[in-house]
Amino acid sequence: MGSDGASDRVLVLNPVSGSGDHVDEVVELAADRGFEIRKTEKGGDAKRFAREAAPEADLVAAAGGDGTVNAVANGVAAAGALESTTVGVVPAGTGNNFASNIGIRGLEHAFDVIEDGRRRRIDLGIANDRIFVNSCVGGITAEASSETSSESKANLGVLAYVKNTVGTVGSFDSLPLRLKTATRPDGEHAHAWEGEALFVLVGNCRRFTGTRTAQADVEDGLFEVTIVEDAAVTELLGGAARQGLLDADSDCIITRRTPSLEIESQRDAVEYSLDGEMLETETLHLETDASALEIAVGSEYRIDPDEEATNGGIV
Repeated sequence: MGSDGASDRVLVLNPVSGSGDHVDEVVELAADRGFEIRKTEKGGDAKRFAREAAPEADLVAAAGGDGTVNAVANGVAAAGALESTTVGVVPAGTGNNFASNIGIRGLEHAFDVIEDGRRRRIDLGIANDRIFVNSCVGGITAEASSETSSESKANLGVLAYVKNTVGTVGSFDSLPLRLKTATRPDGEHAHAWEGEALFVLVGNCRRFTGTRTAQADVEDGLFEVTIVEDAAVTELLGGAARQGLLDADSDCIITRRTPSLEIESQRDAVEYSLDGEMLETETLHLETDASALEIAVGSEYRIDPDEEATNGGIV
């Protein structure tokens, strides 16, 4: 406990995430390891609890899905405690994609990682004034958001991902967008794109392609951006969607790696999903905050997933 009675490790628990059957096990595991447990009851609680705990706590853990992790990260940041507070992840939601990407396989394993796992400083994404840890997706309804964050779809090729999502939504209007990326650290010039998009997929710790590992490099200060143009519908209806389509240089899929970008709607406000949390805006400014968040990672987490997938090594 801190000098004023505040706990040095706090668990923010969403009791209704996922199927809701995780609560007793999480409470027992957390209590055994000396956590103060705070259960959310309404929207905004997770961020508030994390913000209140972070100034005194060495560790704030999020027990829930990707949205709970998002809220806790936003709370730690709001407290100005990113330098001093580690975030732990306990996967207890419907979508646990981020937990999977950082090498966490279940509830008990999560607490083992929190106790004994490596600490890594990873990039955060900032969308306007809000933080995200895993991904920012434009052109997807709130109803489809949880469906498409499932681990089964995370490993699909991008058009297969789109096909599943369109199938979930039933119908979809394309988005007239203008996108501009920043000049990269290596001096490569900014890329602008303008057209009709089905999706804009911005990965921080997540990839939306099946050509490489599902985990993106989250320590390189760059987003992985995929734009799926409206023309993709023709390919989908023609049965051309398959894993690895990006290797075929599809004309309707544009990819970029960039530390920042701006997405401007040429029509109405667009709904974006930040780790499953919704944001509606006409203009979205995205930038990475490199090495901003200290997190406990499992042994399967890869610092450079491409290099290690090739070499079979573990850093």
